[in-house]
Amino acid sequence: MQESKLLYGGDYNPEQWLDRPDILEQDIQLMQKAHVNTVTLGMFSWSLLEPEEGVYHLDWLADIIHRLYACGIATILATPSAARPAWMAHKYPEVRRVRADRTRELYSRRQNYCYTSPLYRKKVRAIDRELAARFGSDPAVILWHISNEMGGECHCELCQEAFRQWLRHRYGTLEALNKAWNARFWSHDYTSWDQIESPAPQGEDAVQGLTLDWKRFVSSRHIDFFKFERDCVRELAPEAKFTTNLMYRFHDIDYFELGRELDVVSWDCYPTWHKPTETVEQTALDTAMMHDLFYSLKGQPFLLMESTPSCANWQPVSKQKKPGIAMLSALQAVAHGSDSVCYFQWRASRGAEEKFHGAVIGHDGRSDSRTYREAAEVGSALERIARAAGTKRPKQAAIVHDWNNMWAIEGSSGPRNAGMGYWKELALHYNALSRAGIAVDFIHQDSSLEGYGLVVLPMVYLLREDFARSVCDFAAKGGTVVVTYWTGVVDESDLCRLGDTPYGLTKLLGLRRTEIDGMYDGETRRCVLASDPRQNVAQASILCEVAALDPEDPAQPLVLYDEDYFAGMPAVAEHRFGKGRAYYLASRFEAPFYDGLYQAAAHEAGLTSCRPAALPEGVLAVRRGELLFLQNCHATPVLLPSGCELPGYGTAVYRTSGERLL
Repeated sequence: MQESKLLYGGDYNPEQWLDRPDILEQDIQLMQKAHVNTVTLGMFSWSLLEPEEGVYHLDWLADIIHRLYACGIATILATPSAARPAWMAHKYPEVRRVRADRTRELYSRRQNYCYTSPLYRKKVRAIDRELAARFGSDPAVILWHISNEMGGECHCELCQEAFRQWLRHRYGTLEALNKAWNARFWSHDYTSWDQIESPAPQGEDAVQGLTLDWKRFVSSRHIDFFKFERDCVRELAPEAKFTTNLMYRFHDIDYFELGRELDVVSWDCYPTWHKPTETVEQTALDTAMMHDLFYSLKGQPFLLMESTPSCANWQPVSKQKKPGIAMLSALQAVAHGSDSVCYFQWRASRGAEEKFHGAVIGHDGRSDSRTYREAAEVGSALERIARAAGTKRPKQAAIVHDWNNMWAIEGSSGPRNAGMGYWKELALHYNALSRAGIAVDFIHQDSSLEGYGLVVLPMVYLLREDFARSVCDFAAKGGTVVVTYWTGVVDESDLCRLGDTPYGLTKLLGLRRTEIDGMYDGETRRCVLASDPRQNVAQASILCEVAALDPEDPAQPLVLYDEDYFAGMPAVAEHRFGKGRAYYLASRFEAPFYDGLYQAAAHEAGLTSCRPAALPEGVLAVRRGELLFLQNCHATPVLLPSGCELPGYGTAVYRTSGERLL
């Protein structure tokens, strides 16, 4: 990995064109013309690398890697474990996953492998060692890509026994397990480890501690499989660096845990631009939130491993990016910490599942298409801002996003089974901070809060006692904290906390929760300023929490409910705590409310916005290192404070000295 260069390229599948040397030659020429410097190879090549058991064909791959390298194009080499060959799946049924209903899957698609199977691991180890022996010290290979978009679960007997072993390690005794799961409810006490099975549609689904632990176990199996593959390669390539491609709002794996095992984080980014239900700015903010999440996994630059130069064929509608969006989305990734822009895919496949997926080179093979021209422009732009590579983003605000908490919220019954909207809650806080020009990291409950000025706890339903203490200490030392409704409800086993809640935070907030009322979809409650009840300021929705103020050290209500039996109770409150302060939000409000809240909170926390004064609405500002990115989310031009015109969907990049690079 070179610090002075932003990687540019994408997934390349030349095995589809080995009978067309003219196409392979044309690809190299067009890559050079488009400023491509990196490709990913081997992702789905197992059936060609090992066409029959124990017979390996790697020469074709070596030839392509070295031809590319001779033309200045490096390789990210993938292990092929995500898509095993048909001969293996049919000869060894054990390698195929078993569904929750205990049906073993047929040979199909991708990721249909049992991550516990010793036989599958043996086969993976064999192919990985062949690749590592051949390419482990090859200068053309700059990074190893383990598997592909890991996810899903297996319920086979091997995984059931591994789950029981995992539980034994976690709890030690059945007595401790039964207590953690509150298994006595509905007479569910387990008297033998063999009685425990994974959740099933025709089986157990009411013990929420079991469901939560199964999700933890599945995550741990994926992470263990990644480590197994990584170490297979590392045995023969001790200097190698490793990644795997993560995904949008992903559920199955605790990415903070996985991130500890990666040398560099990478992810696959496929927003649907130009939806009728949201603006380009809203789509950009949603994408920015994910970029910042993946940056946060290690607190260092990540790689945009996959995106589309035009459209994604698997989305409900394959919407083309309008002129300018390819550049905007590419530079947005760099602004938020990516050291690459890579596409899936370089050349469109002729058949099968993704033949209509966007590609830099289409089926016509032409270089005068709009997609290719825009891709070449992106490549040129990345060379002009190469100084961004390796630089970090400022540390200002942090939002707590914890996979264990998310799993617990999703598995709990009540207070709103129509959908809690966890990701929407995160987005409301993130979007307001991002629009204000404040850099946002995502943290979990093992993270240090040092260096941040503002920490947000949105719906931290599962709140650990040690993290609650850390939050209170942070505020006492001068930090600003925002805590929302449905926080501090349960412990790590999804057992309700006894005593006052939000657990561990009542003194910080100067109040306690007394009850919570679920709202139907579309149902709201009017809220008014506490200082001027004639002024409506927000509509509360989703959940309305009712709080009682601490009689000895009460919070100061800022906004009051103005309807229902809880009219006059605080909907928003502020409380001084030590040298800092805490805000309490008792419900979910409309987006403009958060804009005002975070402009004030950021100022009070001493956070400096990177957003230039008088910047038009709909233009996003992001700082990375010495570079300031200004991105116009409007289809029409806007005038920047400098007097320069920024075209529709255009991006301007400035150095701190004022020099404009783009």
